[in-house]
Amino acid sequence: MKKKSFRKSFLVALLPLTAAIVVFLEVGCCPVLKKEAQRPEEALRQVRFFFPDFRDDMDRDSLILAIRRNMEHLDRLGPETIFHYGSDGFTIQQVRESQEAFLDLLAKGLDPDHLSREIRKRFRVYRATGRVKNRKVLFTGYYEPIYEGSLAPDQVYKYPLYRSPADLIRIDLSLFSEKFKGENIVARIQGKKVLPYYSRYQIEAEKALAGKGLEMVWLKDPLDVAFLHVQGSGRLSLPDGKELLVHYQASNGQPYRSIGRYMIERGFLAGEEMSMQAIRKYLTENSEALDEVLNYNPSYVFFRQVENGPLGSLGVLLTPGRSVALDSRVFPRGALGFVVCQKPLVNDQGNIIGWNEFYRFVVNQDSGGAIKGAGRADIFWGSGPHAELTAGHLRHEGDLYILIKEP
Repeated sequence: MKKKSFRKSFLVALLPLTAAIVVFLEVGCCPVLKKEAQRPEEALRQVRFFFPDFRDDMDRDSLILAIRRNMEHLDRLGPETIFHYGSDGFTIQQVRESQEAFLDLLAKGLDPDHLSREIRKRFRVYRATGRVKNRKVLFTGYYEPIYEGSLAPDQVYKYPLYRSPADLIRIDLSLFSEKFKGENIVARIQGKKVLPYYSRYQIEAEKALAGKGLEMVWLKDPLDVAFLHVQGSGRLSLPDGKELLVHYQASNGQPYRSIGRYMIERGFLAGEEMSMQAIRKYLTENSEALDEVLNYNPSYVFFRQVENGPLGSLGVLLTPGRSVALDSRVFPRGALGFVVCQKPLVNDQGNIIGWNEFYRFVVNQDSGGAIKGAGRADIFWGSGPHAELTAGHLRHEGDLYILIKEP
């Protein structure tokens, strides 16, 4: 580090604790992230000074439940499994012992100050490097929607959810060259050609899968189908009063493109009014734009029926407010985390009248097509009106930490 740069950093250290000093002291002389994190060591940096205040705005029972469910995932993994926390590697035994130690702390019923001290003393804390330039993580939300559906199509129920097609294949590119280690493509075989799997446009507009017996259930509204694709799971209320739980099975491998961003670029919605609710309202009132907007995103999701849900990508039940979706390429799956973000303040009429900061322990139990890199996180809020409202409007920056017991 050059003397001039060091002198400037030293002067900054004399100022009140701003984001600049936190960045400098936490990463030392490591270079500032200039591109999207592609590897675990780029996504997490160990915190050595200025730890967050480890408080929690939810009940401890829900946290204990989320961690115990996480143990189900850890129990299924082989003893040789290694998890990467930044540049450090930990065995599955260490991860398991770490979460058991955290459960022991919770069982003691410590007050928030005592619990925070114990965590700083006994646990190693890593901070997500965040998005390029600002080191903050963009938090969004998702929830379990409840829609009306039917097992048979008619004039009301016309829009299908599809099961995963038999001709959809995943190809491990590392089998062809080590330089492709960890990379896969989703494809279909046509004659002697390997082709990308059908896009949303080909499936919806050109009916590429129609008549192949892949339809699982039919919904009333194409927007219900589209939002289920985004949420990844949901409950469908059938005409006979029964419920059908559906869950993500596979995707077509096409890149995810944000229809919200597209609608802003096209001038359909202003950035400050963007929300899931605003998208639905606009496209319901302007149906001529529906196909254009939905087909802008070529990604397509296939579903399966499940007995219990919603399930995360680890195959365990998600816990409202505790389960988060992160990019599994750069963050350890099943890791204990801590977030500082914003949650809505809602009045008696169900309207958001402000946003309050909150602190919370979470567990990395899911993934998502739009959740890529060290600067994105998705919080699962559960089901019901409040969950839908929060998930639909949350788009706030915050901080993400990952915790593991000191070896």
